[in-house]
Amino acid sequence: MELHLVDATYELFRAHFSPRPPVLGRDGIVLSGVSGIVEQLLYLLREQGGTHVACAHDRTIRSFRNELYPGYKTEAGMDPLLLAQFPIAEQAIEALGLTLWAMVEFEADDAIAAAAERFAADPRVERILICTPDKDMAQCVRDARVVLWDRRRDTIYDEDGVRTKWGVDPSSVADRLALVGDAADGFPGLPGWGDKSASAVLARYGTLEAIPPNGADWDVPGLRNPVGLAATLRDQMADALLFRDLARLRTTADGVEIPQQDVDELKWHGADRATWEAFCDEWGLDRLRARPHRWREG
Repeated sequence: MELHLVDATYELFRAHFSPRPPVLGRDGIVLSGVSGIVEQLLYLLREQGGTHVACAHDRTIRSFRNELYPGYKTEAGMDPLLLAQFPIAEQAIEALGLTLWAMVEFEADDAIAAAAERFAADPRVERILICTPDKDMAQCVRDARVVLWDRRRDTIYDEDGVRTKWGVDPSSVADRLALVGDAADGFPGLPGWGDKSASAVLARYGTLEAIPPNGADWDVPGLRNPVGLAATLRDQMADALLFRDLARLRTTADGVEIPQQDVDELKWHGADRATWEAFCDEWGLDRLRARPHRWREG
């Protein structure tokens, strides 16, 4: 079997900011994100062969990482019309009969990382597809068994794909983010370090700690200003280690709770018709009432 792990927060954002005309629900509330995530999940289940599916969603934007670094992402500046859809999207996912991990202390990415680690150990699982193009999640990739799937571009990244796209092994992704930063998550990286330099150096040395402190000792041909880059890393190593800690995904060993122990607990059996229709009636989503293609029996 294949297991699909969906970053529902990403899908909600993508649908909300789609250039399509807005979807309005009860009393004119904007529900473009909710409608879009429903359509995407049903497409995954109907046309793309999803059988075992779980969705991870950020119930809140803030997490434990905000305690580690004050500049980490928050809800400040976010579209309130999008934020208002967060609980409704969770309600929609559960009404479809899908497994939902709604994260508060940890993030949706952490839940996916924890689930990927747990269920990759199950010999019945032939492949785990992490449904997101988010580069943070590339650290979860393992050979061709745990892969990223950018559904919008229909592109799959296995370990070779990660190396081609980001220039490093999956195990070095968090180190790379520490050097170049992640604007979406709110940490800046180190001055002077860019995609090319970070990828080239980490492709050679693997981790921040393994990089020689003197740039004159680097074995990285064609790199500009290795001495200056090394000095920056040496002087700001504490920041780099903090940024790597922010980027590092947590799993069950770190306290991320994934209640399901057996992958068959993630099998989709269809939507409960009464529950789904009640959800659509509550939010004025008549257009979605008949969209599910399979109804739960019994």
